[in-house]
Amino acid sequence: MCGRYASFRDAQDLADEFAVAEIADDARLLPPSWNLAPTDPVRIVVERAAKDTGEVRRSLRVARWGLVPSWSKSPAGGARMINARAETILDKPAFAKPFGVRRCLVPADGYYEWRPLPDGASPVGSPAPATGRRKPPKQPYFIAPDDGGGAAFAGLYEFWRDRTRADDDPERWLVSTTIITTDAAPCLAEIHDRMPLALPARTWDDWLDPALDARGAADLLGLGGPHDDVPMTAREVSTTVNSVTNDGPGLLERV
Repeated sequence: MCGRYASFRDAQDLADEFAVAEIADDARLLPPSWNLAPTDPVRIVVERAAKDTGEVRRSLRVARWGLVPSWSKSPAGGARMINARAETILDKPAFAKPFGVRRCLVPADGYYEWRPLPDGASPVGSPAPATGRRKPPKQPYFIAPDDGGGAAFAGLYEFWRDRTRADDDPERWLVSTTIITTDAAPCLAEIHDRMPLALPARTWDDWLDPALDARGAADLLGLGGPHDDVPMTAREVSTTVNSVTNDGPGLLERV
């Protein structure tokens, strides 16, 4: 799974990289983060047709991480839908419809994963394990494209209407997103058996194209399986990242 990631590039840099025509105000003002967690606001790249002209435009927008299905009574369950498995995405009602019509790219500079350690071991650079500790120790890793650039995770987004709010209330709509995951690449499987599905640049246009249906999108993803099109490299980092209250570039330092 992908439960924590980093996205700290400037909005204009992302717009240039993804050929974005429009940057929403909240996306431009969203601060960088080295430790994004479920329910946090995150940037996504989408293509939608303008209501007045029908022209399809690519934009950089903000969504809450954790998809909330349109039929949900409340957004509370979104934190459980931060990921969507590529292999079963067409079988899950919460994901099947947006997979056909509301796909997005989730810009990321890398993500975190935790590898379980043997009993009695301690994560690198961390204090000795406390006596009587209940949770097994885990070593955090920061995993990022090995070329030093950013990644574009395959994602979905959805709209949820808050029926308790008035029609003219700008807060009546919640936009949420999820990151699609797949089997881990062989070089990462020792850390965790899943990884976010990073799409190579050559597929971005097709993935975002509203005219591409669910079957075409599934073919584009290869229905899951290991993806080595965007090679990743991992490094051990401090357990400081374990707490969502910690943020900053120091979280990426190798230990």
